[in-house]
Amino acid sequence: MSTAEQAAERGAAPTGGAGEAEDAEGTAGADGTAGGAAGPEGGVPADVPAGVPSPHPDHRGGTGAAPRVWSVDEHLADILRHVQPLEPLELQILDAQGCVLVEDVTAAVALPPFDNSSMDGYAVRTADIVDATEASPAVLTVIGDIAAGSGRLPTIRPGEAARIMTGAPLPPGADTVVPVEWTDGGAGGGPATAMRAHSAAPEGAGGEVRVHRPAEAGQHIRPRGGDVSAGAPVLSAGMVLGPPQIGLLAAIGRATVRVRPRPRVVVMSTGSELVPPGTQLGPGRIHDSNSFALTAAARDAGAIAYRVTAVADDAASLRTAVEDQLLRADLVVTSGGVSVGAYDVVKEAFSGDVTAPADRPPEQRAETDTGSDTEAAAESNAEPNAEPAEEPAEEPGAEPDEKAESGPAATAPPGPGRVDFRRLAMQPGKPQGFGRIGPDSTPLLALPGNPVSAYVSFELFVRPAIRALMGFGPDGRETVRAICPEGIASSPEGKRQFLRGRYADGVVTPVGGPGSHLVKALADADALIVVPEDTTSVPPGSEVEAILLR
Repeated sequence: MSTAEQAAERGAAPTGGAGEAEDAEGTAGADGTAGGAAGPEGGVPADVPAGVPSPHPDHRGGTGAAPRVWSVDEHLADILRHVQPLEPLELQILDAQGCVLVEDVTAAVALPPFDNSSMDGYAVRTADIVDATEASPAVLTVIGDIAAGSGRLPTIRPGEAARIMTGAPLPPGADTVVPVEWTDGGAGGGPATAMRAHSAAPEGAGGEVRVHRPAEAGQHIRPRGGDVSAGAPVLSAGMVLGPPQIGLLAAIGRATVRVRPRPRVVVMSTGSELVPPGTQLGPGRIHDSNSFALTAAARDAGAIAYRVTAVADDAASLRTAVEDQLLRADLVVTSGGVSVGAYDVVKEAFSGDVTAPADRPPEQRAETDTGSDTEAAAESNAEPNAEPAEEPAEEPGAEPDEKAESGPAATAPPGPGRVDFRRLAMQPGKPQGFGRIGPDSTPLLALPGNPVSAYVSFELFVRPAIRALMGFGPDGRETVRAICPEGIASSPEGKRQFLRGRYADGVVTPVGGPGSHLVKALADADALIVVPEDTTSVPPGSEVEAILLR
């Protein structure tokens, strides 16, 4: 599809609903080849052709072999290796809000484009008021009004004045403006406080005005080009267009601008136990919070976010839902269904090859960009009588989405449209999935289902992916060193732990426990405390790394 066609079609979006599904583990790389990030710790060697299974047993697994454990950095590097900036588009300036500029912009006109008044008052000659005082005011003849937008301007001659409004062009002959408060306003009394409306007192455009104070030449005048001269650079490529930048583009007469569009991110939760907020909870049901939190997070990161109604635990339905959403997605984010349970539907759905629907050829993919966030379906797809998604039994200190996986890795041959499901050396958020699906190889990030795990995973992996699509570097959140007065009693060896915390004035304090279901503690936090893989405890008063969530 051409760039012009993409721009023309932005705004069209499907109304399709959600689907269901999750499947067996997959180990193909995000590009459809076996493996992930290349490197000494295992991945795709440079000499392995696409589509050929990796010979590294630590990655593929196999009967009796432990699956590879990825580090946080390896997983992020693999994601960013496969996520490319979106192609630039020429957009109307309001549609370009939040987008990254890909061109340097110069001013076609000066700002302001003409000398104009910065006050409501009188345009006069300085020579006529040089000796003016309140006791002996300068008396001038008013020859008319000059309102903002006036085209015909009177010429000010000696002994004359013109009533002028803020923003109105300075008339020939005048070299200064005296505020109305420095005059009698034409009323013949003491200092005025304001002008009467022209419709109520048209006589104010004539008669005489007494000026009580002198003014310097150029006073209360905005000179032509005083802000920006014609031809001067005003915006640089790489800037994010916010309201002030949009206003500047409009002021210099630009109706369109070339930008990288905001990524369109489709967010969906999975789980037959999920019901929308505002719905009464039945037995075994919980409200879907992940899709709302992740949609808000995607929007906060600069994306156009679409929330899809929660999908029940059925692999075929989930694949159908995701395929339907590819029409308006630059990135798909799912939560839940990536661990080792019997109902982990995302793994079941996407461990095998994912192809485009037969009735929608690849060239029909539209670049929608409505500028608003919408739900893709009005009704929940969860079956009323479905059993809640089952979680493996918890080990002491472990979380349901972070248990060690066992058994052989999936042996389905790698191919285009595969999602690689991985174990990461982190807590929370051990199980993760990443791949590219559909006719346009749309990136899909499969996050754990526990709310804290999902949000932490978003900050670590989805936010950098959104920034990459926008043409930015991955570092979006500020990271600081801070004192942790309470310390951290324990942290799992070999895992990078991310604890919720409150940060202020160089001090960070843990909030809540390590449980990945603690939504209230997450809401109270404004930072993530990072405990490295080789650290099992942090003594009180030690310095730690903190990622600021603001």
